[in-house]
Amino acid sequence: MTDIADSINAMHRAVRDADTPKGQGRSLVLSRIYDADVEDVWEACTDPERLGRWFLPVTGEFKLGGAYQLEGNAGGEILRCEQPRLLRVSWIYGPPQPDGFSEVEVRLTPEGEDRTRFELEHIAIVPAEFWDQFGPGATGVGWDLGLVGLERYLAQGDSFDRAEAQAWSESAEAGELMTASSEAWRAAHVAYGAPEEVAAKMADATTKFYVPGA
Repeated sequence: MTDIADSINAMHRAVRDADTPKGQGRSLVLSRIYDADVEDVWEACTDPERLGRWFLPVTGEFKLGGAYQLEGNAGGEILRCEQPRLLRVSWIYGPPQPDGFSEVEVRLTPEGEDRTRFELEHIAIVPAEFWDQFGPGATGVGWDLGLVGLERYLAQGDSFDRAEAQAWSESAEAGELMTASSEAWRAAHVAYGAPEEVAAKMADATTKFYVPGA
């Protein structure tokens, strides 16, 4: 449980309002420091082979304006790519919606020689019925789980085993992490201005979605 608490507490989370070209949206921000230099973190997030080891297999044309597709997940276009500091992509899951908007931006900042401040911002117009049921945790818990994978991959390097990581994601320990993540997003939601009882109800729905039987 200590490792889970450390992973959860290492991440700062924030919920914000966000203007998009298609109307008012919301922004989820996750930030933390990784014990790896900025080039290593950049390559782990942008090299297809390395990204596929800790996150998901990815195909596409990996250049500015190119399209990408994560296996069984989102796809989109590479909108900005400023090595080794900034990557922005559109993030489309399922059929594109005419009034939809979803982008992810990763920002990296060196913290000394061997550490990197990592910040991920996901801006989206979220359908009201989805937000009103789950709040920020539905998206936030998924990102937390993925970024714990990045943490372990950066620490273990070539010894990192994706098959073992996949098995771990379905373990009781991962369930504890997702439950703790849901609670952390509840707190971020309250800091954003949500009433305690509303945020708690949404977090409970999120936890039950990720951890059936919780």
